[in-house]
Amino acid sequence: MLAAGVLASACGGKPHPPGPVMLAADSVYRTAMRQYRRGDYDHARENLALVLTNPGNDALAAEASYYQAECDFANGLYLEAAREFRRVADEHAGHRLAPDALLRAGDAQAELWRDPELDPEYGQAAMATYRELVARFPESRAAARAAAKLVRLADMFADKDYRSGRFYQRLKAYDSAILYFRGVVADYPQSRYAPQALLRLVQIYGVLNYADERRDTCDHLHRYYPQTAGLPQACPAPADSASGR
Repeated sequence: MLAAGVLASACGGKPHPPGPVMLAADSVYRTAMRQYRRGDYDHARENLALVLTNPGNDALAAEASYYQAECDFANGLYLEAAREFRRVADEHAGHRLAPDALLRAGDAQAELWRDPELDPEYGQAAMATYRELVARFPESRAAARAAAKLVRLADMFADKDYRSGRFYQRLKAYDSAILYFRGVVADYPQSRYAPQALLRLVQIYGVLNYADERRDTCDHLHRYYPQTAGLPQACPAPADSASGR
């Protein structure tokens, strides 16, 4: 319908008033959304592209661009989806979909970093996008969802650094291992890897006969992670028992 309307105008016919052109765009958009909802992402994307080529599409531009990105995401084109979602958030910052677009941009970036052993570039980009969303739209539902996703990503980064620490510990490269384990505790204290990293530090300090560091690390574990599995064996004396020192 859009193409026919544009063609008739181009061939010398009377120009169509804005109303019918907008109706055509709205009709194509509704068709695209029906296709999207039933999983026909390729045809939905084609029709959304038609909506965006219509010069009178301003009212539908954000929605059409957003769902184009959703089609790309559904088809596994995560890099393209991330770029399109970002464009929606930047070019339509006042639109109701802007927070969701930032959330989905972060989701697409996160999909590109599913394995902590891979280069974390896209994971870092996802964290930055989620943090931007929380800062720009703190009261939105999308921001609440982003906060939960940030916790999951932090766990992945902690996992990556913890594995690196274990690698160096097995090689008895203790200085490097200590740096990684300390980094896990400092950067991701809420992650499930933080208490495990502290336990590894207790082991290393024991091997190196670093009595003060070992005692301080045990105190930290008892104070902030008292339910850690293996803590009674690694640090049998509670922190209070050292009061006589």
